[in-house]
Amino acid sequence: MKDSGLTKGATESAGSRSTAGWGPSIIVNADDWGRDRENTDRTLDCVLRGAISSASAMVFMEDSERSATLAKEHALDCGLHLNLTAPFSAPQSPARLRDRQRRLGRFLRSQRLAPVLYHPFLAKSFEYVVKTQLEEFERLYGAPPRRIDGHHHMHLCANVVGQRLLPAGTIVRRNFSFGPGEKGAFNRWYRARQDKHLARRHRMTDFFFSLPPLEPRSRLRRVFTLARTFDVELETHPVNAVEFRYMMNGELMRDLGGVEVARGYRLHSIGDRSMA
Repeated sequence: MKDSGLTKGATESAGSRSTAGWGPSIIVNADDWGRDRENTDRTLDCVLRGAISSASAMVFMEDSERSATLAKEHALDCGLHLNLTAPFSAPQSPARLRDRQRRLGRFLRSQRLAPVLYHPFLAKSFEYVVKTQLEEFERLYGAPPRRIDGHHHMHLCANVVGQRLLPAGTIVRRNFSFGPGEKGAFNRWYRARQDKHLARRHRMTDFFFSLPPLEPRSRLRRVFTLARTFDVELETHPVNAVEFRYMMNGELMRDLGGVEVARGYRLHSIGDRSMA
């Protein structure tokens, strides 16, 4: 993600959610929990360091079973990392599921605009692959996911959103936040329109950013400043060596400037206080 301007206009576009009365904190969420042992173990190291709030768990992957057990042992807040593109690697993955997901992956990766195109002939496959992952998450974690995001952000593809495959009321990851001028006008219009549509059925943070790029450091300081007033999610992949070092060596804590890493994926807006 390019450096976000986080201008006054961008801040105002988030709406009126406010964390007044709450200590300033930012949600640092690790993706790919359970994808393999390295992803799980590096994320757990960051959790124990206090640098991560929550994780997004993949199901039907080689470390899904062990990571679910670890999440329970360490009381780690996990949501579902919906996977429509990376092949399922768990030996017990149903053959029908693997086949249907391969079809979806081929379509979604076929061209840059494929995720924004609705494919009517794949509607049943989308429904099956999403539903099966929701059920597997509940089996592993003992409850349905209260929040959902997607591998490669494919939870926002046209079929998933258009078919309303994500349970109403769940927290859903919004599009990346960009300031005016950072993306083309149509790109920003489409993202804003989709987020507005999602907000009718789901809860979301006010802003969403990726941890990298780490330079210029002023970008992150502006993100942390936003977290003093708004609900902000910062996506990270601890398997990335640069991100892992930044979180483990204390740089993140120093850069926060008085903002804390949230304990769990907690929305501070008035309508979501029951989640804290």
